Amino acid sequence: MARSNAARTTDTKAQHDRAPRPVRATPAPAIATALDRLLHDRMRLGIISALAAVDDMSFADLKSALNATDGNLSVHARKLEEAGYLACEKTFSGRTPRTGYKLTVSGRRALEKYLDHMDAIIRAARR
Repeated sequence: MARSNAARTTDTKAQHDRAPRPVRATPAPAIATALDRLLHDRMRLGIISALAAVDDMSFADLKSALNATDGNLSVHARKLEEAGYLACEKTFSGRTPRTGYKLTVSGRRALEKYLDHMDAIIRAARR
C-alpha cells in the first residue's frame, strides 16, 4: 500500500529530529602535539633507533638495515647531525673510506622523550 507524501514528510522530519547530535571535537592533548617533528619522520626515526641499539654504525650498515638509498640516508643523517642528535666520523681503513655514526647524548634524550610522548598517546587512545 502506497503512503502519502504527507506521511513520508512526517517520517523524515521525525528521523531528523532523532538524529544524533554532532560530537564536539576536543582539542588534541598537548602531549600529542609536542612530538619532535625531526624524529617523527620514518627514516630519521629508523636511524636514531638503530644507533640507540649499538655503539656506532657505518653508513653502509645503516643503509642496509634501513633499505635506504645513499642520497636519502645522507640527507636524513645530515639533518640529525645538524640538530646534534648524532655524530659523524669519517675515517680511512687503508685506502677505504668509512663513515661512522654515533648517537649523541642529545640524540638519546630526544629519542627517550619521543618514546615517552608516543607511550602517552597510546595510553590516552586506549582509555
